[in-house]
Amino acid sequence: MPSKESWSGRKTNRATVHKSKQEGRQQDLLIAALGMKLGSQKSSVTIWQPLKLFAYSQLTSLVRRATLKENEQIPKYEKVHNFKVHTFRGPHWCEYCANFMWGLIAQGVKCADCGLNVHKQCSKMVPNDCKPDLKHVKKVYSCDLTTLVKAHITKRPMVVDMCIREIESRGLNSEGLYRVSGFSDLIEDVKMAFDRDGEKADISVNMYEDINIITGALKLYFRDLPIPLITYDAYPKFIESAKIMDPDEQLETLHEALKLLPPAHCETLRYLMAHLKRVTLHEKENLMNAENLGIVFGPTLMRSPELDAMAALNDIRYQRLVVELLIKNEDILF
Repeated sequence: MPSKESWSGRKTNRATVHKSKQEGRQQDLLIAALGMKLGSQKSSVTIWQPLKLFAYSQLTSLVRRATLKENEQIPKYEKVHNFKVHTFRGPHWCEYCANFMWGLIAQGVKCADCGLNVHKQCSKMVPNDCKPDLKHVKKVYSCDLTTLVKAHITKRPMVVDMCIREIESRGLNSEGLYRVSGFSDLIEDVKMAFDRDGEKADISVNMYEDINIITGALKLYFRDLPIPLITYDAYPKFIESAKIMDPDEQLETLHEALKLLPPAHCETLRYLMAHLKRVTLHEKENLMNAENLGIVFGPTLMRSPELDAMAALNDIRYQRLVVELLIKNEDILF
C-alpha cells in the first residue's frame, strides 16, 4: 500500500501539471487575442515575457486612471444639521427615535436645510450627516458655503467657479482688477441672477460688458457669507501667523491655520488663491500685485469674531498680510 508521502507527492505533481496547463492556456488565449501565431515552445516563452510586461503595464495604467478619476469626484463634506424649533401640523413622529411628537406647538425641531424632523433632545444625538435639499436651499448668496456645495453637489460654490472663469477669460489685463468697483445696481443684478437661476445664470460679456461687475459680484458673495470663508474659529490662528516675524515659522503656523477650516472652505480658498496668483502674473497690465489684492480681499474673506470695533480695526493690517502670504505661497500651502 502506498505511503502518505507518495500520495502527497502525487498530489503535488498533479497540481503542478494542472497549473502549468492552465498557464499555458492563458498564454495561448492572450497571444491568440493579439493575433499572433506560435511555432515552437521556445518562441512561446520568448514572446510570452514581453506580453506579460505589456499586460502588467496596461493594468497599472488602468488602475492609475481609475484612481485619478476617483480623486476628481466630489468630496464628501461633513455638515451639521441646521435645526430650528418647529410647530408641526397634524401627528408627527421623530425621525431619529421613531417616537411620537407630543404637544400642540413647538413639538420638535426641523432642519432648515434637509427637512429632518426630530425631538429637541434627539437633535443633540443626530450625526453630522445633513444632506441639504434644493427644496429648502432656495438662494445662493447669504447661504452657508458648505450647505450650498452639498445641495448642488459641487466641490465649490458655482458663483466662485463661474465668476473666476469669466474673469480669466477676458479680464486678467484689466487695469485695477478687483480694486475698481463696478456699478452697484448691476452687481445686485448678478446676485439676483444667481439666486434665481443658479448655474444657469448668464454672466457673459453679452450681458455684462464691464468685467468689474463680475469681480464685484464675486467679492459680494464672500462678504455675504454668514460664516466667512476664513471662519471665526480659524481666525485667531491666521492673525497669529501674520504677527510672526520668522518666515519659516510663519508658514508653518499658516499651514496649521488652514487645517482648522472646514473642507469646503479650504477647497474654495485654495481655488481663489490660485486664481489671484494668476492675476499677479499680469501685474504689468492690471497693476495688481499680491499686496494690493491683500488690501482688497483681507476684510472680504476675514471678519473678526470680536465685537470690539477698535480690535477689529487693528486687525485689518494683519488680514491684508494673511491674504498676501496665501497668494505668494499658494503653491506651498495648498
